[in-house]
Amino acid sequence: MNADPPIPLPAALTGRSALLDGLRPVLGRRPSVVVITGEAGVGKSRLVRELLTRTRSSGTPTLAARCQESDAPFPYAALPDAPLPYAPLIEALSRCRPRPEDLPPVTGALRGLLPELADLLPPAPPPADDPRAGQHRVLRALCALTASLGKVVLAVEDLQWADGSTVAFLRAIVSDPPPDLGLVLTARSGALPHTDTEGAAGLPFPLRPPAHVVVAERHLAPLSVAETGAMAAGLLGARAVPEEFADRLHRWTGGLPYVIEEVLREWSDTTACPAGTAGQPEPPLPASVRRVVVERLRHLPSDARRVVAAAAVLGDPAPVHLLGAVAGLDEQETRRALAAALKEGVVRAGDGTYAFPYGLARRAAYEAVAEPERPVLHLRAARALGRCTGPLPLVRVAEHYRCAGLRTQAVRCLEAAADRAARGGDAGTATDRYLDALRGGPSAVVRDRVALKLARVALNARTGPQVPAALREVLDQCSLGPGPSGEIRLLLGLLLRNQSGSGLEALEEIARAVPDLLAVSTGQAARALAIIAIPSLKGWPVGEHRRLLAEAERLLPQVDEEDLRSAVLANRATALALMGDPSAWDAVADLPEAITVEAAARVHANLAGAATALGHPERARAFQDRAWQAVRTNQAPYLEAFVETTDMLAAFTSGRWAGLMERAERAEEQYQDVPDFHAEALLVCGLLRLHTKGQTDVARRLLDRAVGTTALDTGIVLTSAAAAVVRVHLAADRPAQAVQAAEGALHHVRRTGAWVWATALAPPAVQALIRDGRGGEANRLVAELADGIARRDAPAARAALLTCRALLTATDGPQTGAGESDALYAAAADAWAALERPYEAAYVREAWGLRLLAAGAAGGHTVLHEAIAAYQDIDAVWDVLRCQRGLREHGQVTVRRPGALGYGDHLSPRERAVARLASLGLSNREIARELVLSHRTVEHHVARALRKLGLSSRTEIGSQLGP
Repeated sequence: MNADPPIPLPAALTGRSALLDGLRPVLGRRPSVVVITGEAGVGKSRLVRELLTRTRSSGTPTLAARCQESDAPFPYAALPDAPLPYAPLIEALSRCRPRPEDLPPVTGALRGLLPELADLLPPAPPPADDPRAGQHRVLRALCALTASLGKVVLAVEDLQWADGSTVAFLRAIVSDPPPDLGLVLTARSGALPHTDTEGAAGLPFPLRPPAHVVVAERHLAPLSVAETGAMAAGLLGARAVPEEFADRLHRWTGGLPYVIEEVLREWSDTTACPAGTAGQPEPPLPASVRRVVVERLRHLPSDARRVVAAAAVLGDPAPVHLLGAVAGLDEQETRRALAAALKEGVVRAGDGTYAFPYGLARRAAYEAVAEPERPVLHLRAARALGRCTGPLPLVRVAEHYRCAGLRTQAVRCLEAAADRAARGGDAGTATDRYLDALRGGPSAVVRDRVALKLARVALNARTGPQVPAALREVLDQCSLGPGPSGEIRLLLGLLLRNQSGSGLEALEEIARAVPDLLAVSTGQAARALAIIAIPSLKGWPVGEHRRLLAEAERLLPQVDEEDLRSAVLANRATALALMGDPSAWDAVADLPEAITVEAAARVHANLAGAATALGHPERARAFQDRAWQAVRTNQAPYLEAFVETTDMLAAFTSGRWAGLMERAERAEEQYQDVPDFHAEALLVCGLLRLHTKGQTDVARRLLDRAVGTTALDTGIVLTSAAAAVVRVHLAADRPAQAVQAAEGALHHVRRTGAWVWATALAPPAVQALIRDGRGGEANRLVAELADGIARRDAPAARAALLTCRALLTATDGPQTGAGESDALYAAAADAWAALERPYEAAYVREAWGLRLLAAGAAGGHTVLHEAIAAYQDIDAVWDVLRCQRGLREHGQVTVRRPGALGYGDHLSPRERAVARLASLGLSNREIARELVLSHRTVEHHVARALRKLGLSSRTEIGSQLGP
């Protein structure tokens, strides 16, 4: 006996409610016959129980009978003395209590079969001379007894196992049913009901009732994926299960409710239900499911069991000739065997192939194959698949060779499958197959060859940590020559740099590759040096990158290979552009025309990002167009992610924010396996949450994640995230915290000397220092910026420098005339506008307008309204609110736009934000600073939130607010 407690059934039958609702009226219109068919485990019995329960609740009595499977069936006509004739019917009718006055004399013939009713039945008639006449009299008596019950519903289940006497009764009762009888019949069948011929659809007799009888025939199909998920959630006591889990559960169980229940005993605790199922192992095979499958196999003839074993070994749906080849049978024998297996429901047919109804049935059948027989069948399968027409299913063949114990052949097939995927541009699949080949335990020669192929192709795939681990394992074997060792180490470093979040480790790995590469290929060494010459905020000082670039340039004349020359020139152009070197655009012009599509996507995406950051919007657009063109030709997932995140950053920088949130959120979800791309998507999500939604807490969490995720950062994530956090603190009047928020990113800028990347951070950092009373430090920071961008081609950094100098006029006192200050602000705003940076231009006008208002000078109101209009153009709602608060603080009145829709008794987004901060214990004044609202506005929001939530105190908000 199973000691586990049964898992609870869901309150409602998943996916069957409409069916139940349709069958109840049928049983209400008697006489009626309901036929329910479906394969084993699909839920016929549960449906009947629910149907009978609902019928009883309306006052109609019900009787239930179930036919039992027997190894020795006794047909009615063949064995007149068979024990327990009408067994399922007798068991059901023994529980009824008919009125004696309603029983005709013929029912006395049932005294021997129904001793429980002996006190109600008429006297037994004298024995019949002819046994067949006696049997017929019993049949008439059962029909009469059933008719005497009046309004009743009789359910007889599993008619595929009905004995001859039960079949005779049902045939008779259906052909002339009592006027108040409702009859429910179930039978196992994998096909839709068809009742014209005997034995069809699992029924042992043709269903031919009179015309006045109401008939409903329903076939229960397995649950869909969505219904499987809903049932799983009900069984686990959860609101929902992940879609991927529902999909896997459906594959395991075929959507059969019985199998779903048995499998979910493994997850009877809701906390054990996986939150996501990527990489999750399949569940243990429930013993009950194994018993069901093995019992069906036991009934099959020998050839059918051989074909089922072949199907279990093949796994995927297979045609007749393939099943026969693995089973060792000719076509005719295979077809006869399949017919037997289909009749027992062991396999299903579809589109000329045959397969198991669900994954766990296949596992049960496979485990039933004798252990010594499995390698033989797998070898036959490998050879049979190898003879198939069309593209060779190399991965399947490899798996069969592996299971047959032929490791060398398995690795050879996996390598060939990877080669084919790589030729087709499917870098992800190729990477997976090369990894499988390495895990297969190849010889040293094959291992080294496959590792080099893996390293080359993985750069264009979005890989996980398993690729670097596999490459390191091969390098540790020390069996590689200097050429392959150096190339693998170089490519490993690129993987670590681009995809694994290991910035400095990647640079050091590539640097270690250079001596090996120099021994065999000057071109490869120059390529490695040019790669690590590309600067980053988390990398080495810019001076070191310049030294490495110079070394690569020194080797370049000795490089004859065109592909390597192209790679070095592309990385040289990228490095110079990221440094803001004026010679970068000449380096771009030196790029060869015959560059590969993959290299074109990389270099142009890099150049587009650099041009955007430096302040060359036209160049950025041209480079980005060429990058997209290359990606559409190559279709490599890594390159597509590269170009998409570069495009998103350009869209944010240029104020093209419409629809950008959706793109960024999609990218954040899709690119989690590539740290730098994921960080850039998080950055854009955080910035948009801040500026367009005013969700400071959500924005800061996203920005923190971006900073923690980025691997090397070529001047975007660290500085932009820090700048946004500085602005949040300044808006909340926390200048000391604003200064602290800028320090980490400024440290990286100072350490590397990459001042061209301080564009986003420098102005708010200077503003924070000034407001914190640290004017001297602000002046020193501006001096560092000016020195750092001298002789650099960085228009955006120069605009930032102008902005900083305008902000510094607040520390100069009366000696700086208003005209000079206005000129600096105007020049900065114009510079940003010329660079197509509307946000920064509006930011300058905001600071300018507030300075004018603070000084009581004319024009402050106008300038600040210009800033508000510019913010509104890009939907920078948070910044608009900040400007409006500045106007109010200086005695200016702002007019709200009419027409906003009300929220009734529900909290508005702003009321919810205020209520959430209040629940955390913040005062109204602190909330006002955090959300850039007036103190009075916060008071109104708190009051309305309390009223809508039905609360009297803000301390009660937390328990009522919900998610």
